[in-house]
Amino acid sequence: MSATPERRALAAHVRRFAGLRVAVWGDLVADEFVYGEIARVSREAPVLILKHREERVAPGGGANAAANLAALGCRVRLAGIVGTDAAGAALLARLAAAAVEVRGVQRLRGWRTPAKTRFLAGHAHTARQQVIRLDREPSSPPPPAVQNRLRRRAEALARGGFALLLSDYGYGAVSPALAHALRARLPAGAKTPIVTVDSRYRLADYRGLTAATPNEPELEEIFHQPIGDDLARLEQNGRRLLARLGCRWLLVTRGRDGVALFAPRRATRQWPVFGAAPAVDTTGAGDTVIAVFTAALAAGADGPAAAQLANIAGGLVVMKPGTATVTAAELLHALEA
Repeated sequence: MSATPERRALAAHVRRFAGLRVAVWGDLVADEFVYGEIARVSREAPVLILKHREERVAPGGGANAAANLAALGCRVRLAGIVGTDAAGAALLARLAAAAVEVRGVQRLRGWRTPAKTRFLAGHAHTARQQVIRLDREPSSPPPPAVQNRLRRRAEALARGGFALLLSDYGYGAVSPALAHALRARLPAGAKTPIVTVDSRYRLADYRGLTAATPNEPELEEIFHQPIGDDLARLEQNGRRLLARLGCRWLLVTRGRDGVALFAPRRATRQWPVFGAAPAVDTTGAGDTVIAVFTAALAAGADGPAAAQLANIAGGLVVMKPGTATVTAAELLHALEA
């Protein structure tokens, strides 16, 4: 069966990902996974004793968004901070192996690289389940001088023709104030570069950018109202946030309920979740969504086309264990299938 015209158009956008210039400015996180086999219950406390089997480090936060962009075939440059610790070194090595340019990443002595260590347990022939997560975080934001160097780096990339993805996980590499300073220095009108944002805690303070991609719990937190199955409340608060941000597109990810796209003077569009199987692991799925959404906009797609591709990518990545990426080839296969 031949693909529909809509799917052929979506596939054409995916093929334009190769060589696209996209920069990521944001918080870089080391996602660590420690795998163990259940040996027995401890005599000291009612806890499992695990025999260590393996461990790995994956790019998390803004680093995961960068890795996803690279997996799509984009030319990716990164502006962020890591410490001079082992987690920072491992994270830089993984990014370099993923073909992400890391010359714009500053190594800051005395600053702890944010790291999220997930311990997964299982028997020899069973699926491993996460049993606990240990977060190690910097005790304070980076110094203002370091933040401003990152802002100047991001500005230079945006002026040089790169689309710009902001990833704010609350560690201080990027902030609404820094983003406002950047926006004020970029060209206006048709020459304004694409700038998208994903912010865990401060999304409502980012104004005047191209697009934002909150998940539904973040939207609920901003307005202190649950949404659930209340589509009228989803519409109301989606419109409120769109107006507050002054952005062109607002893509709300809704987990098993798919995605909703808001735009000024346009009807809200919704798409069901891609794929029928239950999610295996949602770790980092939001990074994949904003990466594909940003790449699609940079490739010339409009909001609805970019939202559909991001929705497909989100459905694909949650079927993979741990922090993962989606390739252009996987997107094209999904469109063909």
